[in-house]
Amino acid sequence: MSAPRGGELSAPHVVEYAYRRSVGPVMGAFFGGLKSGVILGVRGSDGRVLVPPPEYDPATAKPLGRDAADFVRVANEGRVESFSWIASPRAAHPLQRPFAWALVKLDGADTAMLHAVDAGDPSRIRVGARVRARFRDERAGEIRDIECFEPVGGRS
Repeated sequence: MSAPRGGELSAPHVVEYAYRRSVGPVMGAFFGGLKSGVILGVRGSDGRVLVPPPEYDPATAKPLGRDAADFVRVANEGRVESFSWIASPRAAHPLQRPFAWALVKLDGADTAMLHAVDAGDPSRIRVGARVRARFRDERAGEIRDIECFEPVGGRS
């Protein structure tokens, strides 16, 4: 092969890591619940309900969710624990209009989960604000089945 002018050689090359990951029994139950419009947590050894459910107990490091009785259905509604307003979303963000990233503690849960809140305006979100999960119409069993959370009473 001869080098083109300038002495540089080039060849197309694609690096990829094609694989499928099994989500296991805990995240599988969580994602299966989301597909049905239900949010599940798991009860830890200390009795707290953890959402999203970890595979291992943060207090003991023992496996969680090996028994169906370990799973707890929590509400689709809760309160904002903390948030950060995103005035100029980026292409990879879940919403293409201003929104908040928030830690949302759902009713029945003892931990908060991070998700987007479609408040419409920064005046509509605050610590303690009530929000509700807005599920996608077509769900696939993934975290994006929750399109976002929105203030109770809808968007402005």
